Amino acid sequence: MSTPFWTTIDAGIGELVIDNPPVNALDSKGWRGLSEEIDRLNADDSVRVIVIRAEGKGFCAGVDIKELQAHPGRILEVNAGNYETFRALHRGLKPAIAAVHGYVLGGGIGICGSVDIIIAAPDARFGVPEVDRGALGAGAHLQRMFPLQKVRHMYFTGDMIDAAEAHRLGAVERIVPHDELRDAALELAGRIAAKSPTMIRLAKEALNGVEDGDLEQRYRWEQGFTAQAYLTAESQEARDAFVDKRDADFSSDRPDK
Repeated sequence: MSTPFWTTIDAGIGELVIDNPPVNALDSKGWRGLSEEIDRLNADDSVRVIVIRAEGKGFCAGVDIKELQAHPGRILEVNAGNYETFRALHRGLKPAIAAVHGYVLGGGIGICGSVDIIIAAPDARFGVPEVDRGALGAGAHLQRMFPLQKVRHMYFTGDMIDAAEAHRLGAVERIVPHDELRDAALELAGRIAAKSPTMIRLAKEALNGVEDGDLEQRYRWEQGFTAQAYLTAESQEARDAFVDKRDADFSSDRPDK
């Protein structure tokens, strides 16, 4: 079985590419493997900057809902893989750049909220459909990107925002044509990689230290509620409806109540 991502290292840049059709959603093993690969890149002295991007129709659709619908108990392993992936990007002392296009959902938001810089194609759309999938999560990372009330609107409604709005709100550094996205990310990474690696490492550690709050602690708080949500019948109904491609029914008189 092929891995859902691949990596190359060139000129001090570790390029990690998510490539898991059809929607670049990762299962529990995929998220765990992604975290281990990012840790490996952070530990590699030949890597000075990490670029994470994706092939296909979109950047990342998050977790594999079908896996969790079939195996709800795996939520703990999915949570662990998500946590470690986002931690590796945020706490790792190599600057990380996300180059995103198409849909950026759930775990894709977690990645973007963990990196240092985001570059987007015009078709990028950011969203957190978690509550419609019977789950929670990524709010801490979304709040690292957008203002508090915008986060709550996105979270409660499931509405997405486009690259232009994300750029206006300051989350996206640049919007570039889709066919120039990779080159733009590598060019920016190259500029950073040419600087003193010691100074860049110290700069990232210093900047992490002056952020408001503890991103990992806030995300861990959220994950406790995700686990709690998965114990409810409404969460199961949300996942079943998603897999069955129907509207979820939360009425008190539905057949299985």
